[in-house]
Amino acid sequence: MSLVLQNGNVFVKDRFVKTNVFICDGIVVSISNDTPLDTDTVFDMDNYFIFPGFIDVHTHLREPGFFYKETVESGTKAAAHGGFTSICSMPNLNPVPDSVENINKQLDIIKKDALINVYPYGSITKGEAGNELSDIFKMRNSAIAYSDDGRGVQSDDMMEKAMEEVKKVNKILAAHCEVNDLLNGGYIHDGEYARLHNHKGICSESEYAQIARDIELAKKTGVKYHVCHISTKESVELIRQAKKDGVDITCETGPHYLVFDDMDLQEDGRFKMNPPIRSKEDKKALIEGIIDGTIDMIATDHAPHSAEEKSKGLEKSNMGVVGLETSFGVMYTHFVKTGIITLEKLVKLLNTNAKKRFGIGTEIKVGDKADITVFDLNEEYKVNPDEFLSKGKSTPFEGMNLYGKCKMTICNGRIIWNEILTEN
Repeated sequence: MSLVLQNGNVFVKDRFVKTNVFICDGIVVSISNDTPLDTDTVFDMDNYFIFPGFIDVHTHLREPGFFYKETVESGTKAAAHGGFTSICSMPNLNPVPDSVENINKQLDIIKKDALINVYPYGSITKGEAGNELSDIFKMRNSAIAYSDDGRGVQSDDMMEKAMEEVKKVNKILAAHCEVNDLLNGGYIHDGEYARLHNHKGICSESEYAQIARDIELAKKTGVKYHVCHISTKESVELIRQAKKDGVDITCETGPHYLVFDDMDLQEDGRFKMNPPIRSKEDKKALIEGIIDGTIDMIATDHAPHSAEEKSKGLEKSNMGVVGLETSFGVMYTHFVKTGIITLEKLVKLLNTNAKKRFGIGTEIKVGDKADITVFDLNEEYKVNPDEFLSKGKSTPFEGMNLYGKCKMTICNGRIIWNEILTEN
């Protein structure tokens, strides 16, 4: 099968070029103003922007174990709908991927049902319980990286041993940083909104204290260390300094931490996630971290739950919101259209930096496989969860007007999502 994406604004070598992309048998064959005569299908891409497929290094697909929340099939459909062609699936599953046998159960489902590229995490500890290391060495050929996402590794000794083992297999240790002893039953940020509405707060120190510990351990062990979903100003500064000190560290944050602060919260489960949306000062520091490169990636932390699980308000609802289908639109609308960052910078946050760090995904380059997404940056729409392809519908962006609509997503040369008519 061959196709041409004709006359689009194509992201090539860190800049946009008005050109055609010719794809044949899943590979980018040429990037030029010529249109091959023997093409099966031609798509008119005039006024559209063509990006390398986005990469999300933090996605919850919920399968095996929690298929009523999401499946590999529904989650990868949602990812394609949002412009993603490669995602890393988190390990809080049943069974937890803490052994070759368990991670293979997930890989079997991925092979059968995934519509895009899915790379599973292995857990750091058995059952993510923090007491015994997982089979880190044996899973090295199956796991993209290692994480106990959803839980912080509480023991300093256990984390040091984990870093040593992950270092041996030359993989990334991706940490959910949270000190259990500092949580005190909190479920939103310990800030002004919590005080005004009599909610129990999660203090910022519960995140940044463990990041500080891990940075010292990363210095000691030399592991490739990645910090998941940072949310506090102290976290940003710790990571900024660690980079200056030569620590092998990267980090991510999510769109909701960059757009909202705790005074934007509503008494609704769609505003509840872990870590929580923090203060204006934290949001400002995160934005500064995006601008100066301290924060490497935008990750969705797409965490679907059932409608019932998210219907119990801030206190009782499950932690987690969906994000695959809103990530680009939120970032483009709030940060590119407003001039805070360039469109080229956004591509780095959604593709280039994750590709470099995790070794997955592609660029638009002759000879590379065709993982490509196409957006109409002028199309405005209102976020309507009923239109999501994810089983999860809970998002703080519900009802928000956004620009930047995904019109097509191609993975391995195959069209997964399409709203564009062909010329022939």
